Amino acid sequence: MTSKTVRKVIFGLHRYIGLAVGLMAIIVGLTGSLLVFQSEISDFQRHNQIGTIMPKGEMLPIEVVLNTVKNSYTNQPDAKINRIYVPTKPDEPFNVIYATKENDWIENYVHPYTGVVLGNSLNSNSIDSFYKVIYELHYSLLVGDIGYKIVGTVGLLVCILTITGIFLWPGWRNLLTGFKIKLDAHPKRVNFDIHKVAGVIAAVFLFFTFFTGFCWNFSEFSEPLIRAITFSVKQEPVSQYIPGQSPLKLTEQLKTAQAQLPDAELRSVYFPQKPDSALMIRYKFPQEKEDGGNSYVYLDQYSDRILQVDNALKPLLGDRILNSFNPLHYGTFGGLPTRILYVFVGLAPLILFITGFVMWQYRKRPTTNLFTEAMPTAKLSDHHRHRNN
Repeated sequence: MTSKTVRKVIFGLHRYIGLAVGLMAIIVGLTGSLLVFQSEISDFQRHNQIGTIMPKGEMLPIEVVLNTVKNSYTNQPDAKINRIYVPTKPDEPFNVIYATKENDWIENYVHPYTGVVLGNSLNSNSIDSFYKVIYELHYSLLVGDIGYKIVGTVGLLVCILTITGIFLWPGWRNLLTGFKIKLDAHPKRVNFDIHKVAGVIAAVFLFFTFFTGFCWNFSEFSEPLIRAITFSVKQEPVSQYIPGQSPLKLTEQLKTAQAQLPDAELRSVYFPQKPDSALMIRYKFPQEKEDGGNSYVYLDQYSDRILQVDNALKPLLGDRILNSFNPLHYGTFGGLPTRILYVFVGLAPLILFITGFVMWQYRKRPTTNLFTEAMPTAKLSDHHRHRNN
């Protein structure tokens, strides 16, 4: 197979994948742009909802906070605690997540010094509701589990698009040509130039975001594969279920967990959702950049037995790769500049689809039509006179 034939095959692959998944990639990209600064906007809206928290001595123990929230759900026997986020700043509330039959994610904001429940996400404003829809549209197209897999598949196909696009980029032959845009040229050429420049600038970042999204949406396959390739295989931590026995108090479990990572700060606790699930406690070392931390202690919920410890300062290669997904997907690896960049990266699928579609439309027209459309009126008449003579 000649290089010309290979290029033609890759070009066809690039074109038809782009036409097939372009609209869904646009939705994922635009919603991604809206979500880049979601946490800051949500924190601002939450502050307006619950007011200012004035630090008053020591924060309340976690179990006191949990009991307070539990009491507010006494009329909902189906309510179940999911997790709790510990304040990272003196003026932040505890955030206790509950699930009910009607809503599987209810955030309850608790004053860290008085224990008063300040509000919850059910009483939040339209901005929070808007972002909830945007988030679900981003990762599942608002159609549940099947949408979750569709978005994951789109992520994989966009990765193929970026690879084929990089291969086809004309800048490999001439660097200047690869970044040049001729705005006074034929519309097909203008769109081609915009397509190639926008594509090569955004390609690496698009690959990061869509590849990590694909891995997350198909984590049941991607994570075991990554761990197997990197020789970082782990067994899922499991509690030894004892019928009739209640889980240990959280205070005791936290002491056991903290002893494993004495220099790390508690960030959140994920409660078992099944009788044989492990209690997962998340920590952050001062050296870590990830706000939530990437260190975990897994405990048997019925005893103080340590099932697994993931130290972010001593990670396995598989853990290092998986931990890199968050900063690569959200653009936090370079701080504020890369997060701003990711807002524009989310616009790239729209630009690439429009310019690609215009080129495809022009390609369907006869060559004579393209030629005549590109020629000024005066020159066009001269051209016909010359041919007639």
